Amino acid sequence: MEITVDQAVKMIQQSKKITFLTGAGVSTPSGVPDYRSLQGVYHGLEEPEYLLSSECLIREPEKFYQFVKHLYHEEARPNIIHQAMAEMENTKDIWVISQNIDGLHETAGSRHLVNFHGSLYDCYCRKCQQAVAWTDYLQSDTHKDCGGQIRPNIVLYGEGFEDAVIQQAITAVGNAELVVIVGTSFQVHPFCDLIYEKRRDAKVLVINQTPIPLAGEYSFVQANGTAVFEKV
Repeated sequence: MEITVDQAVKMIQQSKKITFLTGAGVSTPSGVPDYRSLQGVYHGLEEPEYLLSSECLIREPEKFYQFVKHLYHEEARPNIIHQAMAEMENTKDIWVISQNIDGLHETAGSRHLVNFHGSLYDCYCRKCQQAVAWTDYLQSDTHKDCGGQIRPNIVLYGEGFEDAVIQQAITAVGNAELVVIVGTSFQVHPFCDLIYEKRRDAKVLVINQTPIPLAGEYSFVQANGTAVFEKV
């Protein structure tokens, strides 16, 4: 069912237990390009999935490194969507499960957060497993202490998900009386499968610029997330 921005705002305001499922559209207002649009980071690249794969990391580390460095946007700051979700934690039972790897939910102050695909700002050495500052990684992908290869702790194509992350996300969805899907085409597995973990009586609200494939009843507002969250 299609609803208005004001109706979406009311749904959020009236709910006490909310879990947000967020995608790239939440960060585009902060200047972080999405992955799939013509302006996105994949535009003009023939094999984006390969460039962001464990195979590329191992076989062609320099090609992987040069691509991943373009995913960092140090100048990006949380927008009203990130800020509103973080502030709601003060008065409601809020969880955020995000596909994004840009760290903006953390910067905004979200504490009940599942970075489903990891974070660019959490880096470590593959050889000695030592944590490495992301600022050092942007200077070199070679660990100065042991000579090992540094990588960001993100889920690459060809890699599996940690059980603990999946379980935390499942619990967060199952706890909600309202599940809000924001700024995502909702087509990437297993992220999009999380919706099946919701309570039978939980409501679903979708805030996105385009319709998404979703079974069952849900409310849909066709808008940029900022239009909703600046009123929340």
